[in-house]
Amino acid sequence: MLIHVVKQGDTLKSVADQYGVSVERIMTDNGIDHITTLVLGQALVILIPKTIHVVASAETITSIANNYGISQINLLQNNPNLINNPVLYEGEVLVITFEGEKLRSGRFNGYAYPFIDKNILRTALTYMTTLTIFGYGFTAQGELIPIDDEELIREAYSLKTSPMMLISSIDENGNFSNEHAETLFASSTATQTLITNIINTMYIKGYIGLDIDFEFIQDKENYLSFISSVTTRLHAEGFIVNVDLAPKTSSTQVGLIYQAHDYKRIGEIADLVLLMTYEWGYTYGPPMAVAPIDQVRRVIDYAVTQIDVNKIMIGIPNYGYDWTLPYVRGETVAVIIGNSEAIDIAAKNQATIEFDTLAMSPYFYYTDAAGKAHVVWFEDARSIEAKLKLINEYKLLGGGYWNLMRKFPPNWAVLNSLYTINKL
Repeated sequence: MLIHVVKQGDTLKSVADQYGVSVERIMTDNGIDHITTLVLGQALVILIPKTIHVVASAETITSIANNYGISQINLLQNNPNLINNPVLYEGEVLVITFEGEKLRSGRFNGYAYPFIDKNILRTALTYMTTLTIFGYGFTAQGELIPIDDEELIREAYSLKTSPMMLISSIDENGNFSNEHAETLFASSTATQTLITNIINTMYIKGYIGLDIDFEFIQDKENYLSFISSVTTRLHAEGFIVNVDLAPKTSSTQVGLIYQAHDYKRIGEIADLVLLMTYEWGYTYGPPMAVAPIDQVRRVIDYAVTQIDVNKIMIGIPNYGYDWTLPYVRGETVAVIIGNSEAIDIAAKNQATIEFDTLAMSPYFYYTDAAGKAHVVWFEDARSIEAKLKLINEYKLLGGGYWNLMRKFPPNWAVLNSLYTINKL
């Protein structure tokens, strides 16, 4: 895999000619829907085919995959245009393998809400080990608040991706509440009722495990006891447990978001943990990268001293923010955007994309139609590559995407070039 940064005078054709690949391949791997002017500073993923296959009459995805001894999923990963349109044409060129060696295999999870666009979902599932569907809440009595998850579960299994159930402190009104969680923890009857309902739902719907996402919890000991109770009962039924952890850099870090997230003890109980290594740049904060690599490293540096590396997955953001300038604390509210949307905004406003080498993140400035200045921080192929390489550097289990709701084709091209994605 190569990453080409667009410079003055570049066109899709000139870039394709430079690397000896087709314009269509660059468009597919970078999510470019139509021939357009490239954005100065834009990062383009360049994947160079090593083995190709020219489709003959009557061939199918299954027959071609079998012919080369690869899975149908591998064929789709290398030819993402087929994921949502699996129709082959005689003479069509498919990529069987690309130049370059992968780093190793890895486990990758993505979070999605039930209302996700189905084409975006199917594309993402092709590259996921597990899909975590957000998310079940509960009542004070331990009854589950249901979600419409059955279609996503079916889609996941159709693409060899295993579904994970998620439980969070969502109340009957759809609000997150730490008080709601602590009311549950205080009642052993409600806790055991909730766990029973979770197990029954997992059996009925086909979930393989549970993701526990409780944030801003005050009572650490009761929370740890809850995680232990859940894990003990789920293990007895053959299910796995993942716990989401706030991004800590020390055991003494202060703040409500951190205090119940005891890395060492949770790491001993749970099968997996997700480090939520994002939201440095956030809706109400000053403009900065969502997941600056130097800050992500600090979290991992601490985590590996507390938790078995074979249990750790790092969080990877699939979004950016657009801030109106000047930033005023308490007044400015950033707008969340997709990474592909960021490129569209830059193109529309003829902006030049810059790259912060400390944060390893792209950004750009522009002025809107009303004359207001903006700054956008987002993710691109370079920032995703940097984050994904941390998994191999620290010998971690894998990564988890928050979230899959927005399209980001270059991400899948980068992930597919670096790792063989485990499928359960």
